Amino acid sequence: MGNSTTASQPAASAAAPASASGTAAVSDGAGRPKSARQTAKGASSASSRTSGSSHAERVFLVQTAFAELGGSAHGPGEIAEFTGLDDSVVYRILQSGIYQRIFERVDRGLYRLRTSAAQLAFTALDHRLDGAQTVLGGLRAATDGGLVFLYMVAPFSGAQRQCVDMAVGDSDLAELGMTPRDVLSVTRSLRTGASGRTILAYLPEVLQQRVLAEPVPDQAGPGVYRDNDALVASLAEVRDLGYALGYEECMAGWNSCAAPIMWDGSIMGAVLLLKLKSVMPTAPDSVIEATKEAAAELSRYGAARPAADQA
Repeated sequence: MGNSTTASQPAASAAAPASASGTAAVSDGAGRPKSARQTAKGASSASSRTSGSSHAERVFLVQTAFAELGGSAHGPGEIAEFTGLDDSVVYRILQSGIYQRIFERVDRGLYRLRTSAAQLAFTALDHRLDGAQTVLGGLRAATDGGLVFLYMVAPFSGAQRQCVDMAVGDSDLAELGMTPRDVLSVTRSLRTGASGRTILAYLPEVLQQRVLAEPVPDQAGPGVYRDNDALVASLAEVRDLGYALGYEECMAGWNSCAAPIMWDGSIMGAVLLLKLKSVMPTAPDSVIEATKEAAAELSRYGAARPAADQA
């Protein structure tokens, strides 16, 4: 059974993002994470993808850089060094972001995220995911009482996730062998579990490399991917199929199915269906389709989220 999502390998869609590199060494000699530009050094300009494949991806990288670098304000050069983007590209994104009220200039050559940027994300969730519990409950019913969790990309880190909602009925997670640490700590890593790999599969390569450089959580299950090459191969499979299957990745005795939540072509989170291995040794087609439909419904919510001026 192993970690593989399926034995078949459909041809990749032409629109699917490029696969991540299997190289995990992205830290310098002192153990500090390298910037995307340092990681890409030596690669040919024709094959380098550090500049991103779309404008939306570049904007996402710049926003993430502010959160990852910390501090109050940063200059275009510092952001460019961290993301691997060209200085002029970063400058144009910052200038456009000021107009869109995403960034603000605090001093000559220094910028920071506006608080409204975070507020907009939470307002979108408040307005458009208020029906999420109905969707999650529907998935639970369609899968004969499976445990359903909604994971979203952590708002202040582009390389982690957090559980924001669930549908578990009257189940006591402690009695099922789960603890708050299982739900909130171990599963924050995108290396771990079907939902983590689902989100990771659609993130920009610079963030994928950062996750590949992380250690596997000590509390992860026996089925977790420990080999980076196998993990990278699984990400391509997720993009091909549109879902991921996990076999005891987060916890011993539990198998899972996850599907991505996409807003405007960007990954926002994943829906996770969890069942005991003894009940679901392999996920049937009905479980896979129900999970994908729940994720598609939440993706449709995102397509109708309020505009910035409304928020």
